Amino acid sequence: MPIWLYSLMAIESSLSLKFAALADPTRRAILIRLAQSDASVAELHKPFAISQPSISKHLKVLENAGLIERGKAAAQSRPRRLNLAALNETSGWFEHVRTLWSDSFDQLDAFLNETAPTTETGATNAKHRQGRTR
Repeated sequence: MPIWLYSLMAIESSLSLKFAALADPTRRAILIRLAQSDASVAELHKPFAISQPSISKHLKVLENAGLIERGKAAAQSRPRRLNLAALNETSGWFEHVRTLWSDSFDQLDAFLNETAPTTETGATNAKHRQGRTR
């Protein structure tokens, strides 16, 4: 297997783990909380009406996806912190896809402008495309 293909598969696997972790609203809420500051499991558990073991399972999923990290142990507290590099990886993927779609829409616009019938004034009829936004 070519090394570039192996690298691509590893990146896709990493992104799949991240997106699967982000699919859950509780985990997204945990990430929003950690964006403010590092927090212990007990602190992360407080706002949720679920058991502490359930929060720990959510944290494990986020850790396995690389979205959060364990901080250095201070006494009995093991604070969690956001891994910004992992979030940047997902936002980079979204930006790449957005660019692909934008380019595709630009090409479609160009094609429609070339092939659209013209009105008496010579202007193309674009009223069907006016509602599309990017």
